[in-house]
Amino acid sequence: MTAIERSRTVAVVGAGTMGQGIAQVALLAGHRVLIYDINASLAADGVGMVQDRVDRMAAKGRLDRAEAEEAIGRIASAGDLADLAGAALVIEAVVENVTVKQTLFAALEEVVAPDALLATNTSSLSVTELAAGLTHPGRFLGLHFFNPAPLLPLVEVVSGFATDPAAAELAYGTVLGWGKTPVRCADTPGFIVNRIARPFYAEAFAVYEEQGADPATIDAVLRESGGFKMGPFQLTDLIGQDVNEAVTRSVWESFFRSPKFTPSLAQRRLVQSGRLGRKTGHGWYPYGPDAEPALPHTAAPEEAPTKVTVVGDLGPAADLVDLLEEAGIAVVATEQGGPYIQLPGDGQLVLADGKTSVEFADVVYFDLALDYRGATRIALSASADTGKRTLAEAIGLFQKLGKQVSVIGDVPGMIVARTVAMLIDLTADAVARGAASAEDIDTAMRLGVNYPVGPTEWHDRLGQDWAYDLLHNLDERVPGGRYAPSLALFKLGYEDGGEDGDEPGGDEADQGDQGDTGDTGDTGENE
Repeated sequence: MTAIERSRTVAVVGAGTMGQGIAQVALLAGHRVLIYDINASLAADGVGMVQDRVDRMAAKGRLDRAEAEEAIGRIASAGDLADLAGAALVIEAVVENVTVKQTLFAALEEVVAPDALLATNTSSLSVTELAAGLTHPGRFLGLHFFNPAPLLPLVEVVSGFATDPAAAELAYGTVLGWGKTPVRCADTPGFIVNRIARPFYAEAFAVYEEQGADPATIDAVLRESGGFKMGPFQLTDLIGQDVNEAVTRSVWESFFRSPKFTPSLAQRRLVQSGRLGRKTGHGWYPYGPDAEPALPHTAAPEEAPTKVTVVGDLGPAADLVDLLEEAGIAVVATEQGGPYIQLPGDGQLVLADGKTSVEFADVVYFDLALDYRGATRIALSASADTGKRTLAEAIGLFQKLGKQVSVIGDVPGMIVARTVAMLIDLTADAVARGAASAEDIDTAMRLGVNYPVGPTEWHDRLGQDWAYDLLHNLDERVPGGRYAPSLALFKLGYEDGGEDGDEPGGDEADQGDQGDTGDTGDTGENE
């Protein structure tokens, strides 16, 4: 794969944190680096800060001293754009403003050689739009680094409508040679990460707005059951509520206000109140020396049942059978019907499927887990009509397995399940529309936002119809289009081996024996 020769100069325009980080990456890859900023003193300061970081790396033994000294001598500031004439690649990292960037690139085009690549580090603006006024838009593309650029491996290589494929391949090979992990992406709103990640925040905020659970509980469930490193309330407080909401709003507007990307009213109110997160001392959570940590709801101890019946194949929750037996709970298995766990009091324990507990005679739902053996917390949901004994047995059962239990409201799809289903759906849609490959999306979500697995891997683990069925059920209960499964997800059920003529998942009337008669309340076969 071709790459820009190490002997060629790389220029960075913008001496802020991101610009310095990109400059450091190119410098340690062996290039001569120039930093330009409209404020010459900032450019000089940026050079000094990069040199200091390289020096500290050598002092800590992370870099050979001779190599560090040589690198320190290869970076300099540029006093004028004309000084960038010899650069083979110019990467812009200035303010996120279309006019500012377009003006900059028009000026750069007059300076650099015909074979030089021009790249923007934008995270939210259209690469195609930024290139619109250029005489040679084919050499223009996006190189979206993640902050801090020296540490985070992911780089989104974004091709605009007019980007020459050879230019994109040269940029890809160059970034790969710098030790980064590049992923290819079309010029779609949010590119990969900022597009696919929206449900991680949006579904958590929706559960909160539906009075299903408080932020601390939702965060804990997504961490301890879903396997995510941080919960969305924690993470947006760290990012800044204003920044996160602006990205969400930008993606929503760019997709012509699609209900799939609708912003959260609760987050809007947070921004309007000035509670922007850690940087203001208060966001979803309070911060500061006197702030008390918010604790998740955790159920009090309950007695576990000594025997249960597992009806049908529990699918994604199949590991529970072994866990129950290892915990000393007798398990009787029957293949007919289900899938659910029959509790001694005749109530049923059912994996989240996008329906609500109130629809059935006596059902407690439990949430999806990345790994039921490794999960330390499980969420349960029940309605006001659910039997107290059933809920107590369900709580006791998971406590017997060594899990903390959080009981949330009767929210369809619960927390982890609806989040994962939406991630899978957006990924299928993005792949079908040519935004990126499934492999690149999985890589981007693992490396860019530290997801435990990528959405396509989730899909493969959960089964061809799991996400479609859950979203179909959710769409019936929360109409408006947000949860309507995409055509791509519908087709995926067939591509993965669905039966000809059958809707993915089969007839909904056959999906379990939970007593669904179309009515709410205490109706059903286990009445």
